[in-house]
Amino acid sequence: MGIITAVCVSPKKGMRKKDAGEGVLVTGHGLQGDAHAGPWHRQVSLLAVESIDKMRAAGLDVGPGDFAENLTTEGVDLVHLPIGTRLKIGDTAVGEVTQIGKECHKRCAIYYQAGDCVMPKEGIFIRVLLGGKVKAGDKIEVFNQLP
Repeated sequence: MGIITAVCVSPKKGMRKKDAGEGVLVTGHGLQGDAHAGPWHRQVSLLAVESIDKMRAAGLDVGPGDFAENLTTEGVDLVHLPIGTRLKIGDTAVGEVTQIGKECHKRCAIYYQAGDCVMPKEGIFIRVLLGGKVKAGDKIEVFNQLP
């Protein structure tokens, strides 16, 4: 089990997200008010603070939302969760892992600053199976892992 350390949104795609501290996960849609939400398989993005710390160790001044993730987590090994794994987020929300990493078609500002970016390799994406409120400090729990 881990915790949510940040809940981040942006009004447009292709930009860093801002930590709002809380939000609403909408069933079949994603994080309310975020540009990436919609009826597709990458409704919500997650990145571990442990991954962000790698970039800090490389000398970058980065934090939650800077890699365009919606939920920053701590204590869950996100990148090793198989597709289909279900996560309980907060008191009621449930998400299902749909993708590990992503292909970056164009290099982001982080890549040019550091020569690397963790989101394409260590970020994950979920679709929202059951909505609910989520805030920094909430628990995130792996509760169903496919064999």
